[in-house]
Amino acid sequence: MPVTDITTDPDALTMTLTAEFAAPVERLWAAFTDPRQLDRFWGPPGWPATFTAFDLSVGGRAEYQMTSPQGEVSRGGWEFLTIDAPHRFDVLDSFLNGDGEVLEGTPTMRVEFHFAATEAGSTLTNITHFDSLEALEQVVEFGAVEGSRLAINQLDLVLAGLRAFAQGKGTQVELLDDTHVRITRLIEGPIDLVWRAHTEPELTRKWMLGPDGWRMSVCEMDPTPGGRYRYEWEPIEGTEGEAFGFDGETLVSEPPRRAVTTEHMTGTDYPPTLNDLTLYEEDGATLVTVLIEYPDRETRDMVLATGMADGMESSYARLEREVIAV
Repeated sequence: MPVTDITTDPDALTMTLTAEFAAPVERLWAAFTDPRQLDRFWGPPGWPATFTAFDLSVGGRAEYQMTSPQGEVSRGGWEFLTIDAPHRFDVLDSFLNGDGEVLEGTPTMRVEFHFAATEAGSTLTNITHFDSLEALEQVVEFGAVEGSRLAINQLDLVLAGLRAFAQGKGTQVELLDDTHVRITRLIEGPIDLVWRAHTEPELTRKWMLGPDGWRMSVCEMDPTPGGRYRYEWEPIEGTEGEAFGFDGETLVSEPPRRAVTTEHMTGTDYPPTLNDLTLYEEDGATLVTVLIEYPDRETRDMVLATGMADGMESSYARLEREVIAV
């Protein structure tokens, strides 16, 4: 993971993050100064960022918002103080309200972004300065330490490019913490078609079948916020196993980029999971990312032990074969 250290210093009133990357310093600089690239990593998993304004000039402003799986919105903004490409820029960093003004009761911080070349690539040193110990403690309580770590650890994918990062690797599973798992799969096809394959029953039935020997007997979905869905699978003749299904509700829908749903195993009292699907297209390929939030570590481990990732890989391979290639 890129992040090597995050420390808080109550005496100096600072929080410092350091990270290392196998990419030239100019490439790292570009990722932090292009709003479309910032969109892909500035928000931690589950809170993707969208930059709505970006004026990279001294005195210029950048504004962004992050949206949770439940649809909650957190807004922030930078005012650029100094710019020395590709080595450093400094900003005043504030929490914003819906009108773009500083959110009452929250601190404004001075933040330094330092970029340096190394033999292996480049480093980022991010130093946040606080006006008071209370402000530092408030931001840490907001989850800034772990949120920053998770956000910056997404940057390797952005720097490498989709195919270099994911092509040929199949379905990848990452354990982010005790309750969060991130699953990624590169699909050789355009984002609009991949989105339709996830939201149109006639296409979903062609690929979301799991391992060979199973059929999707029920596929009902309303992909709009507040809409419900229900999937059921059953083994075909000669295949062992018992029928099962899932049902849930759509919480967030942002075609063709993001959909957040709950997922509950039909007919059981198991607690539901939260599934955050995001799609990103680059050069004709689409990265499918599913961030799953489990109620606890035990449930996470129990589900992964069922061979879920293998079933997803079979389905994604079928998506490319039966939907994309047709």
